[in-house]
Amino acid sequence: MSDISTDQVKHVANLARLAVTEEEADMFAKQLSSIIDYAEQLNELDTTNVEPTTHVLDLKNVMRNDEPKDWISKEDALQNAPDKQDGYFRVPSILE
Repeated sequence: MSDISTDQVKHVANLARLAVTEEEADMFAKQLSSIIDYAEQLNELDTTNVEPTTHVLDLKNVMRNDEPKDWISKEDALQNAPDKQDGYFRVPSILE
C-alpha cells in the first residue's frame, strides 16, 4: 500500500473546509499511513470459510407490530401543561 501524501491530506482538508498547517499535514499523513498499514494486515488472514457479516450478533427485526392502543385523553395530556388554550399547548411565538 502506498503512503498517504501530504498533498492528499491537504486536498481532503480543503474538501472538509479545514485549515491545516504544513506540520499538521505531515503528521496526519504519517498517522493515516500507519492506520492504513495496520488495516492492510487483515488482507493476510485466510477468510475462505468465513461468511460475510454486517454485525457480530445475529440480530432480527426488533420492531413491534403496529397495533392501535388506547391513549390518554386530550384533557389528561394537558393536565400538567404550564400554559394551555382551547385544548392545545400554548408556547411562545418564534415568528415576528
